[in-house]
Amino acid sequence: MQYTNFGRRSTHTPQTEPIPGKNMVKNDASGYSFAVDDHTRLKRFLVLGSSQNTYYTSQRELTRQNLDIVEKMLKAGHGRDVVTTIVEISKAGRAASNDPALFALARCAAADDIEVRRYALSVLPQVARTGTHLLHWVLFIKQFKGWSRGLRNAVAAWFTSMPEKKLSYQLVKYQQRDGYAMRDVLRLSHPKAPTETYNHIFHWVTQGWEGVGEDEHPDEGLRLIWAFERAKRVQNEQEMATLIRRYKLPREAVPTKFLTSVKCWEALFDDMPMEAILRNLATMTRIGLIKPLGEHTKAIAERLRDAEAIKKARLHPIKILNAMLTYQSGKSVRGENTWTPVQTLIDALNDAFYLSFGNVEPTGKNMLLALDVSGSMSWGTIGSMPGLTPRIASATMALVTASVEQNYHIMGFSHTLVDIPISPRQRLDDALRIVDRVQMGATNCSLPMIYALENNLKVDAFVVYTDNETFAGNIHPIQALQKYRQQTGIHAKLIVVGMLSNGFTIADPDDAGMMDVVGFDVASPELISSFVQGEF
Repeated sequence: MQYTNFGRRSTHTPQTEPIPGKNMVKNDASGYSFAVDDHTRLKRFLVLGSSQNTYYTSQRELTRQNLDIVEKMLKAGHGRDVVTTIVEISKAGRAASNDPALFALARCAAADDIEVRRYALSVLPQVARTGTHLLHWVLFIKQFKGWSRGLRNAVAAWFTSMPEKKLSYQLVKYQQRDGYAMRDVLRLSHPKAPTETYNHIFHWVTQGWEGVGEDEHPDEGLRLIWAFERAKRVQNEQEMATLIRRYKLPREAVPTKFLTSVKCWEALFDDMPMEAILRNLATMTRIGLIKPLGEHTKAIAERLRDAEAIKKARLHPIKILNAMLTYQSGKSVRGENTWTPVQTLIDALNDAFYLSFGNVEPTGKNMLLALDVSGSMSWGTIGSMPGLTPRIASATMALVTASVEQNYHIMGFSHTLVDIPISPRQRLDDALRIVDRVQMGATNCSLPMIYALENNLKVDAFVVYTDNETFAGNIHPIQALQKYRQQTGIHAKLIVVGMLSNGFTIADPDDAGMMDVVGFDVASPELISSFVQGEF
């Protein structure tokens, strides 16, 4: 790459050196970038997690580094801010997995500051909204503290503050996870039953019921548990389907021998949550409930195209993407099961992915969407989804913005520019295959700006999707952007979409025309749109 339009060479600083006068740090690739602020680092962890190794950093080190940010903020007296951020991101469904939020909340619940501990424990039901969340949180908090009085009271309150019918549902559906059973947690927390119904629920969890009659339980709060126990004695699928419909039994309450019954799956489908539908698409196709032109197929496609239903279900785009890629593959990742995917559902899942990011307003601006396809972006996974590397995930994020914009151009870069012929008019799986085949290289995040200047492109905003591990260029990205601004007269903005939970960014925190957002945060596309339009 020649820098023919970039003026004197002396104004350039190689990326392996810091820019004089700038507060830069060495990144994991031995190049120099800016350190993101603690709040951004926290958000990256809560949204992206650190479930796998990156090219430069091991899983254990990356998790420790993210915990160091929590430790630092706690030590600086910002513990309440940490807890508030955890609640905001978790409740809004902005992350694919709730585990990072549960992990960080567990650390805050063990903080030295008693007020932070109390605050963290008080919001437990807002972050641990389901039984499986609670069991995960209990596992995490074991790393930080034992069962103190405050911890027992908080966990006990999780049980007693939940309405009786809802609690019964959670305890039937999530009886054990990660080696912990609800029986263990109840015995450790010693909740005091506020009513006789709660007392019967707790007795059932810890000791079981001595007997179950044929007539439904007269207490509405206990009928689901009664139906669950009755299901264990059912001998035919019609009776099982009737129990499912009448008492809204979840799949986890259905004996294994009935999970190949179309009648039982028809009954389960009536009240099946959207996330459960995604998890069971393959099974429902394999047994014949989902089929071309089928009524259930049509019903699922309609729900997947309902933006409000997606929002209400907190259906994260990664979960939709995972469901689409798994379903269209026609074979199980872990087992040997196979199925013939129905094309109309794949198309509906594709539409649902875009809808899951909410209503993003077009900017009307010229936008260059630049995907980092370097080698380091091929390591790790986003949201614990097998195969969804930051490299591939960046393409899906770019297509969300491209789907609402009229004036955009998508390109790839590593140590050189790469043509990436993808468009939101393609299906996502086709676009991802194209990106996955692109040749890798070293990282030079200045190339999008150099490309735009040398080709006389009028760009209002550069949106760079990267892990920020840049090191290969003879000029820093912000220097290239400054040159672009100077020579074109366009005060172009730079939005850096961080695709990994590390501590670096190519955006200069002192430049109001640059912004960091977190990859796969459902709020990011709207933030990008607002920033480009100058709303903040």
